[in-house]
Amino acid sequence: MTALDSFRGRSVFITGHTGFKGSWLTLWLHRLGARVSGYSLLPPTEPNNFSTSHVRELLASHTSADVRDAPQLQGAIEASKPAVIFHLAAQPLVRRSYVDPRLTIETNVLGTTGILESVRKLGRPCVVIFVTSDKCYENHDAARRHTETDPLGGPDPYSASKAAAEIVIEAYRESFFRPKDVLKHGVKVASVRAGNVIGGGDWAADRIVPDTVKSAATNQTVIVRNPSSIRPWQHVLEPLSGYLALAARMLQGDDPTLCSGWNFGPNPSEEATVKDVVETLLQSWQCPKWEDASGTIQPHEEHMLRLSNDKARRELGWRPRWSFREAVTHAGRWYHRFYSDPSSSTRDLCQQDISDYEAALANESDSLQPVPELAHHS
Repeated sequence: MTALDSFRGRSVFITGHTGFKGSWLTLWLHRLGARVSGYSLLPPTEPNNFSTSHVRELLASHTSADVRDAPQLQGAIEASKPAVIFHLAAQPLVRRSYVDPRLTIETNVLGTTGILESVRKLGRPCVVIFVTSDKCYENHDAARRHTETDPLGGPDPYSASKAAAEIVIEAYRESFFRPKDVLKHGVKVASVRAGNVIGGGDWAADRIVPDTVKSAATNQTVIVRNPSSIRPWQHVLEPLSGYLALAARMLQGDDPTLCSGWNFGPNPSEEATVKDVVETLLQSWQCPKWEDASGTIQPHEEHMLRLSNDKARRELGWRPRWSFREAVTHAGRWYHRFYSDPSSSTRDLCQQDISDYEAALANESDSLQPVPELAHHS
């Protein structure tokens, strides 16, 4: 048995399953034999990976509702009887948080609180993984790679909402789900923080990869707001593999140290600028043009963000598998195939990327290995 085998036959509840990361996580968990129940608003963009990959067909149940609707959320969780909850539902965009700060804070803080309250009232053992953000950290030292014990904070409504969510998670963990008492209550709570995630199926506004491929597909010049900004870029499957590795370990044992915060970021050697992402993507398109818009007035965004993945390496045996170039290449290939036939299903494109990523995991003695007998499960 391997770590991935832990999800076979388990009930898994995902909020935000209609979003970019949530739809990929749903596809991977279904592939691993989990019974996945989803709770989310309608897909946030058109097109979207949830629809183009026909993800709804794979769900044990699908609830279309707001994560701030506490009674609806609690009822859906109780009905699914989850062994694992992945909370991804959020307002995920920094720039939108300037336009609608109240929505951002309510969704990201009260939504998190709603999950914690539902689990508290559930009264049964459960693993709960809260997906927050690398932007939850105070970022006063641009050269520093943030570790899990760094101070929380944020200069914009989005970052502040994620820091606040982390504080709420810690408060509930210490008040109701104390790790040292896990044998009594059976609830294991962790938060996870990833870098700037890229991959096929993301069409969110004001994100550099969707903006680039949409412009390239229509032979338009790509407008780049912050070409020199450095971000911890990673393919969507990288942090998802970390979330799965952590949840699997929590399912398999009662180690209280797992109930904490975790970074799943890229290796330091894979950090790159926005310009690097754009130029690498455009190498495979017949539109190698982009325009520097950094001189225009823009809402504040941090120039440099860095994450340390040392804890996940040391304590979970997790590490990134794909380089920056591999991540961008896989994303570019996905979009190329989509735009060549926008009416076709993209599930096979996602499954191919998952298969390729599992191949990178094969024969490794760490916390997350593919399960051979499930490799073609659908």
